[in-house]
Amino acid sequence: MTLRSGAAGLGERGFRAGLTWLSHRRALGRLATRIPVTRPMVARFVVGQTLDEALVAIERLRTAGYATTVDVLGESVTAADSAIAAADRYEATLQALAERGLDRNVSMKLTQMGLDIDVDLCRATVERVFRAAAELGAFVRIDMEDHTKTDATLDLWRAVRRWNPSSGVVIQAALRRSPADIERLIAEGAPVRLCKGAYNEPASIAFRERAAIDRAYVDLGVRLLRAGIPAGARPAFATHDGRIVEQLIRVADGDGIPPDAYEFQMLNGVRRDLQASLVRRGFGVRVYVPYGTEWYPYFMRRLAERPANVAFMLRSVVKEGRGRRQPPKPNEGAPPPG
Repeated sequence: MTLRSGAAGLGERGFRAGLTWLSHRRALGRLATRIPVTRPMVARFVVGQTLDEALVAIERLRTAGYATTVDVLGESVTAADSAIAAADRYEATLQALAERGLDRNVSMKLTQMGLDIDVDLCRATVERVFRAAAELGAFVRIDMEDHTKTDATLDLWRAVRRWNPSSGVVIQAALRRSPADIERLIAEGAPVRLCKGAYNEPASIAFRERAAIDRAYVDLGVRLLRAGIPAGARPAFATHDGRIVEQLIRVADGDGIPPDAYEFQMLNGVRRDLQASLVRRGFGVRVYVPYGTEWYPYFMRRLAERPANVAFMLRSVVKEGRGRRQPPKPNEGAPPPG
């Protein structure tokens, strides 16, 4: 290790520690929603603290041509009552979506449903949501958390899938184990959302260099495209990387795979320029819509888990701003041929 790399490592650890500390300062979160400087940034990524606010945002997105998936914010609960309350909120959300005729699609984290407290409790709360979703013809996807939760997440999904066979999971391309997980999920006909992975994992578990993560993502994405997965379980590519988007589109076009056989998923407020461009071109785009009172610790922990996310968010805002000032040239942002 060089002096320079050691200093960089210390700087990153200090930055992460600072963000983690800030995640526990709830008063700062309340302040951020009130002062003019930070309120627009909060609203950009989190649609609100109430279900009614989320429904308004979802209706607006539908009008603009987007599909949606709703995340009722919360994670790492430490009390059974909190896990049960989370299931209540998901059931209420699904019911409201159905009543409004909106996209009945939600995403959940198992630590919010009690995974860190008791596996049986978690299974019971998730099963409640799966049953409610099945009655309403809704889709539920279980999000993936850090690598220590991967086996538990996939095992629990398999245990409760019978209550909602169309339900799906998430796989993180950065994890070295993901190719094997993808093969098994393809064999099971599972709807997979592929993401890069936002957690700061050890090198023995995950790729850490951006180029390696990008290669892994494209390789897994191509595998999913070519797997011949039934239409009801079409793969979802969660990425804001325009180069990767274009690579996957090029492969699909070359193989004669129609745009409705897959979709792109992006966070609310991130690369809205790319989202709009894809919709105009006829591709399906699903926006990840988070709402709830737990937005502040959620947002700060995401930044703390991987400080590069801070720069990513800022780059997204800058890129989008440039796109508004100057119309893109044809194929701008696409990778070079070959």
